Amino acid sequence: MADEAAIDVLSALAPATLRALHAIEFASRHLSPQTLPQIVDALAGRNDDLGPALAASRALDWPERLAPVREHLERAARFAGEALQGLLTAPEAPQPIVAAYRALRGYSRACEALYPMASHLRPVSHFFLEQAARDDAALRQRLAAADPTREGVGFMHVGGPAGTRGGFSLYVPEYYDAARSWPLVVALHGGSGNGGAFLWSWVREARTRGFIVLAPTAAGATWSLMEPEVDGPRIERMAADVAGDWNIDASHQLLTGMSDGGTFTYVIGLRGDCRFTHLAPVAASFHPMLMTFADADRVRDLPIHIVHGAQDWMFPPEMAQGARRALERGGADVVYREIADLSHTYPRDENARILDWFLPPAT
Repeated sequence: MADEAAIDVLSALAPATLRALHAIEFASRHLSPQTLPQIVDALAGRNDDLGPALAASRALDWPERLAPVREHLERAARFAGEALQGLLTAPEAPQPIVAAYRALRGYSRACEALYPMASHLRPVSHFFLEQAARDDAALRQRLAAADPTREGVGFMHVGGPAGTRGGFSLYVPEYYDAARSWPLVVALHGGSGNGGAFLWSWVREARTRGFIVLAPTAAGATWSLMEPEVDGPRIERMAADVAGDWNIDASHQLLTGMSDGGTFTYVIGLRGDCRFTHLAPVAASFHPMLMTFADADRVRDLPIHIVHGAQDWMFPPEMAQGARRALERGGADVVYREIADLSHTYPRDENARILDWFLPPAT
């Protein structure tokens, strides 16, 4: 009877948590000062089942052997619920958009708590896969055969807990095989963010397509845009260390980033000594002076994929348009994506386009 009760609770709590995470993703993608009221209206009442499901789980005397399942699900549900509540109450805060962005931090905490259940619960596994690949039999087989507990796969945090200043977070797909080389994506967070949280912007795709994600955290509150020698060599060392421990495809190393992370992608990615083969700045600032510090031979034929929102209220799209013109004059191979409904936020739905452009055909 205890097992049946636990299964009933699990059957309510897991889907409620996943629906809440999808709602947070929707809010994150469309968030701006202008759209916040509409987002709150869209979220209101949509996830009212999460609180009761969590309360029922807490009230149940779970079987001891299912204690880890309970812990992961309840923590994920709590963080997701707090994020939703923070979004719903953000308009009442003195700085509503700041409160909304702060609420979104609960998303990564919920994902970190929930992910260990991916190898046990199919709906959770599906959540951490690209939608188009959820019925891929070969991928399901690879995931089923993988041992998520073996050394050198899954999530790692170097230099301290996730988000520690000057450290980095890493995800290596559980089916990693050293017999082949793996593309590397280095993802730089936005101002006041951290790598431990930004990593989750890429896990779904990495687990689906088979590449390694490295998400550093800036030494300071944001990247050292005016002093690239502070953070630039650190990122280089991190990537080199990963390449020393895992089989990295030297011809497919992507440097990407959001906002200040996108700007720093330009700052260090246009230098002659940069190891990265592709750049993908998102919602980034760009000043023509950057080209005076760029290495002309490096820029020539360099693959660069620019993503920017037409509604960006922090860095107007004219900045990205100027970057495109300057880089094309320098001979770079530029793909430019200006998205009509995108504000200053990370468009996870663009990851697939970036990866289709970046990854080798055989991957």
